[in-house]
Amino acid sequence: MDLRPYQQEAKEAVQQEWAKGNRKTLLVLPTGCGKTIVFSKIIEDRVRQGERALVLAHRSELLDQAADKLAQATGLMCATEKAEESCLGSWFRVVVGSVQSLMREKRLKQFPSDYFDTIIVDEAHHCLSDSYQRVLGHFDAKVLGVTATPDRGDMRNLGQYFESLAYEYTLPKAIKEGFLSPIKAHTIPLKLDLSGVGMQSGDFKAGDIGTALDPYLHQIADEMVKCCMDRKTVVFLPLIKTSQKFCEILNSKGFAAAEVNGDSRDRAEILADFDAGKYNVLCNSMLLTEGWDCPSVDCIVVLRPTKIRSLYCQMVGRGTRLYPGKEDLLLLDFLWHTERHELCHPASLICENEEVAKKMTENIEAAGCPVDIEEAEKQAAEDVVAQREEALAKKLQEMKNRKRKLVDPLQFEMSIQAEDLASYVPAFGWEMSPPSEKQIQTLEKLGIMPDEIDNAGKAAKLLDRLDKRRTEGLTTPKQIRFLEGRGFQHVGTWQFDSAKNLIDRIAGNGWRVPSGINPSEYRPEVITW
Repeated sequence: MDLRPYQQEAKEAVQQEWAKGNRKTLLVLPTGCGKTIVFSKIIEDRVRQGERALVLAHRSELLDQAADKLAQATGLMCATEKAEESCLGSWFRVVVGSVQSLMREKRLKQFPSDYFDTIIVDEAHHCLSDSYQRVLGHFDAKVLGVTATPDRGDMRNLGQYFESLAYEYTLPKAIKEGFLSPIKAHTIPLKLDLSGVGMQSGDFKAGDIGTALDPYLHQIADEMVKCCMDRKTVVFLPLIKTSQKFCEILNSKGFAAAEVNGDSRDRAEILADFDAGKYNVLCNSMLLTEGWDCPSVDCIVVLRPTKIRSLYCQMVGRGTRLYPGKEDLLLLDFLWHTERHELCHPASLICENEEVAKKMTENIEAAGCPVDIEEAEKQAAEDVVAQREEALAKKLQEMKNRKRKLVDPLQFEMSIQAEDLASYVPAFGWEMSPPSEKQIQTLEKLGIMPDEIDNAGKAAKLLDRLDKRRTEGLTTPKQIRFLEGRGFQHVGTWQFDSAKNLIDRIAGNGWRVPSGINPSEYRPEVITW
């Protein structure tokens, strides 16, 4: 099986991290981008080197999926370690194992600490739990954590265990390169009150959500009649009884709806019938977030509000796969009202910057119709940049009055149009520590005010960017400060020599901008070598 370009890059990046000595590394691929295929190919490489590998997961569906994909992609067969099945004594060098079974002390003690050379943790955002840590702590093995899209909070948490992020392929890039379906978000003008819903384990209590949601179910169904009568829809709900009730309501409105839950004896049959088109809506109480694929799904309705981005991405991910004739995925969003906590919205799928996400959510809500999330993110980013530039202009005026010799980091980031620097959030332990004395001294020497840089990760990124800009012959921070202080715009995008020539002209004119130059309209000459 040939890997897609990003899958090949991911595989090589993981191997490189292990070769560098980072024995615990992360791989991030969006749902539908073949993370199981990638780690299957990684396992194949390790087995060829005589190693033994374990795929660790918390659900039978994930273990079965891993075993099937491993066989399809590599021809390797697996032993199983769960319930009454044991891999001990098997000649297979790959094992799929249930964390619930392996965590038991009596069972774990049967394995020497060096029994496995490599461990793959599927759905790695679960790995900080006691059960996973008990298993991982027992074995002296390289570890690869694989997950779809952790938010920055997840990354900070995962950074407590993993030493590095080997590779990340983003949802926008996957859509742009044609490997996932475009997503259109539609905010439904129906206000749902969650102000009385309690919290449990960092998210909303499912029972409270069910109670709060119940009075709105008929109205939600009416809105779905307007929006997705002609689509293949999956609805996520907080409780089984709410899911069953909503299924009945949808059928009364003209949908062909079915409901599945953990107790459904005919679950496999219902899922097969939905896949075949017998039903056009499938209701579930969070059963289908992992280990289930139906590429023809082209509408997702999230009626289980959450503040956990990885969970939200899993729900939406059930509809992101490509399918013949499928033009896009429609994602219905609702006006959830909560007084205390920020909820996940379609912006959570694509925005790393909270400021941009908030603006994007406002814009989608104001649109009143389905909006392509990539276009919405681009517009929101432009809106935020405009707001920042307005605020920056005031700040620059203050700086001018104070005659500071160093460039504020925000001015530098805005000038060179570096959104990745402006939205940077540290993830791993070393990144969160304060900047070193050497970093501070070097930043000052290069013209950057270090006072507002509060972590080593941001300092390192700035220094790397400054070094790269010097190599590429671009403007220095001091040139940026001087020229933008006189009204020239986005000097960070200029060549060093262009800025130097202009500064020389200004110096020769008594440190005044020559009369023939309008700073707000000035464009530097292009330097050719």
